[in-house]
Amino acid sequence: MWTIEALDDVVKAELHALPADQIARFLRIGDMIQALGLERVGEPHVKHIEGPLWEMRMKGQDGISRAFYVVARPKRVVVVRVFVKKTQKTPRREIELALKRAEDVK
Repeated sequence: MWTIEALDDVVKAELHALPADQIARFLRIGDMIQALGLERVGEPHVKHIEGPLWEMRMKGQDGISRAFYVVARPKRVVVVRVFVKKTQKTPRREIELALKRAEDVK
């Protein structure tokens, strides 16, 4: 059984700052991962970014947001960065921040 967790309180605060419909979408993707297994959930819900980094893709009436995560053992999805996406291309600084935080995942 897969579990989904936030790296720390900063990431939890980032998640809670999202619009309600995007939080609901995040929770729905999380439910799919737990019910089906991460390996059976693909695009448009999750997508590989680079190295160990993946993203959950949330879209709602108020725009688009992303939750970057890494996979840890045993069967853990650790969310390391949540943000509202304002441009077509994901800003490099968001990827760099997520990769830096990912180093703290045990």
